[in-house]
Amino acid sequence: MSWQLASYTLLGLALVGFFAWFEHSRPSSRTVALAATLAALATLGRIAFAALPDIKPTTDIVLISGYALGGAPGFAIGAVAALASNLFFGQGPWTPWQMLAWGLCGLAGAALALPGWRIPRIAMALICAAAGFGFGFVLDFSTWLTFTGRHTFAQYLLIEGSAFPFNLANAIGNFVFYLAFGPALVRALQRFRLRLEVEFVGVALALLLLAGFAAGSNATLARADIQPAAIRAELGYLARARDANGGFGGGLHDPPAQLFTAWAVLGIAAAGGDPAASATWIERHLDQLQGAGDLERTILALRAAHAPLHNLVGELQRDQSRNGSFSGQVNLTAFAVLALRAAHASGVAAASAWLAAQQNSGGGFSFAQRGAAADVDDTAAAVQALVAAGGRDAEVDRAIAYLSRAANRDGGFPEQPGGQSNAQSTAWAVQAFIAAGRPPLGDAYLEHMTGTSGAVDYSAGVSQTPVWVTAQALAALAGRPLPI
Repeated sequence: MSWQLASYTLLGLALVGFFAWFEHSRPSSRTVALAATLAALATLGRIAFAALPDIKPTTDIVLISGYALGGAPGFAIGAVAALASNLFFGQGPWTPWQMLAWGLCGLAGAALALPGWRIPRIAMALICAAAGFGFGFVLDFSTWLTFTGRHTFAQYLLIEGSAFPFNLANAIGNFVFYLAFGPALVRALQRFRLRLEVEFVGVALALLLLAGFAAGSNATLARADIQPAAIRAELGYLARARDANGGFGGGLHDPPAQLFTAWAVLGIAAAGGDPAASATWIERHLDQLQGAGDLERTILALRAAHAPLHNLVGELQRDQSRNGSFSGQVNLTAFAVLALRAAHASGVAAASAWLAAQQNSGGGFSFAQRGAAADVDDTAAAVQALVAAGGRDAEVDRAIAYLSRAANRDGGFPEQPGGQSNAQSTAWAVQAFIAAGRPPLGDAYLEHMTGTSGAVDYSAGVSQTPVWVTAQALAALAGRPLPI
């Protein structure tokens, strides 16, 4: 058997094995649809820059896909992009090697996605540059193996030396492309994986950037890793807890109130249910609202249900102090940032600046102001608010580190570090990780606390199943932070 035949046999087996791995992972239809979209985007990126040899965003797109979605989708996206783009550039013995090279870029991206670890922007750009050299190494090896009669080390070094300028151009292009659109695409894809509700904002941004560069060169019910049955059970429980008019009380047979109905709407909307009837109940009982806390929560609920916000935003803005805070409290200010951001209203910048200044030295936030004991619930709310406001990466990183340290061995989170885990604090923490684009800690604990009825126990040994705890756990398991 010749070198060429042996190499292509092994290469074919490797490609078949990786595609079988992707198929065996049983990806959802939405994951498959997104993988196909990303493969098309990677293909378009290569074709759009045909006039610039070796300067393509394809490697970046594939590596980011693997980083955000995992190894199997990442490999499939890279391999399909190579095969599809060669319908334009021409198929040949190089095609399977390109499929392997870009597929390995997807696997390399997945290997970087360590829990609780966030790669800085410049570092990720440098990694993309290194991936360009790695891609070139695979293709140079294929050239040495396929197109040379003498398979000597000296011949290989000659090929590498000749290809170095092209590999360098590829690496520099990857570095620049990542700085241009990489972070936006990472956030969009990570939210997809954690929410399984595709937001193509980052993808659209990438397409616009690609189109701009090309012109300049003259060329819903659950996360994929959560059992759908658990989500359906919790939705069923909330359906039974809702009264005939759409309102929710604290328990199955309690009278409805704005507090519980708003939380239920957020949970139902997050899981892909229809909260319209409950949003209508909220609108009919706006006279029950008292204070900034009620206004903030109601704005978020109505926003999640795509219902009118009436005059609630103006009322909330009148509660903002000159220093940007709301009543000088971290909790109220964090929710105000989320509500104002959801309504596209002014006041977010001042509120987020005041909020960021209240972070304790350990990275956590308290209910009131800096200096008081930090807790998981308020830190998680602050994380979501700071992410929504933007420009607060340093504070978010420190707060995420605080939350990571607060996790208990049972996988859950306590209200105060060192305490007993409970579903409410865990749900808050999960939503904070999701908002920050990090792999969440605590979702397995929430699944464990979900009973066969769909109700979520507050904590181990406590049989209380408040409606709002189930709603919060549902939103977390569905992979959604508070809507903005």
